[in-house]
Amino acid sequence: MSLLKTTDLGISFGGLRAVDDVNIEIKEGELIGLIGPNGAGKTTIFNLLTGVYKPTDGDISINQISINKKTTPQIVALGVARTFQNIRLFKELSVLDNVKLAFNNSMNYNTFEAIFRLPRFWKEEKEVTDNALDLLDIFDMAEMANITAGNLSYGQQRKLEIARALATNPKLLLLDEPAAGMNPNETKELMNTISFIRNKFKIAILLIEHDMDLVMGICERLYVLNFGRIIASGLPDEIQNNKEVIAAYLGE
Repeated sequence: MSLLKTTDLGISFGGLRAVDDVNIEIKEGELIGLIGPNGAGKTTIFNLLTGVYKPTDGDISINQISINKKTTPQIVALGVARTFQNIRLFKELSVLDNVKLAFNNSMNYNTFEAIFRLPRFWKEEKEVTDNALDLLDIFDMAEMANITAGNLSYGQQRKLEIARALATNPKLLLLDEPAAGMNPNETKELMNTISFIRNKFKIAILLIEHDMDLVMGICERLYVLNFGRIIASGLPDEIQNNKEVIAAYLGE
């Protein structure tokens, strides 16, 4: 059964057709790449999948539930989480608090219990803190828990954003250019981390990335987007040798 399925998905902004007739299918546990030249519409698709934009045409389903009319929090509750092309952290908060905020939906204590610091408040706060530290430990960031997020290096901020997304307990994780701004060593470490979290958390991952070494190194299948349309899909080796894909990247 498909975890994510888009059927003839499209969106127009005025007279501009940004995404047109896109059909993507992802099954549980798959690690899929969405690639294409700059301006192809990749991030627009992520915005459609997370409710930031509403489709003009077609349908998006998560576990056979249509999400076309659902809000972003409702889509998150169905198991979809994402990172952003431009990092969006609460940079004045600590590393730990950035991750803890994402556990908000799992908290059950009420305002009264929080104000008067009743036992359930302390119990749940401890559980969330422990879970957040466990996530940070996966990224070798547990020792940075009390550092202000804005003081982290660019690569560390990227990893923190992924950790925060994982805190929502997703079934599908959308990563928008996670290796952007990273040096080769950080990118290699990120490749290993992405594979590790896919296997550890048993989640599917849809990845937008321009670093072809990363994409070809970890993705099982690829979709190639150009001018808002899927021009190719298949195994990495097939995509590398596809003449239409080569022409799209080289502008021929």
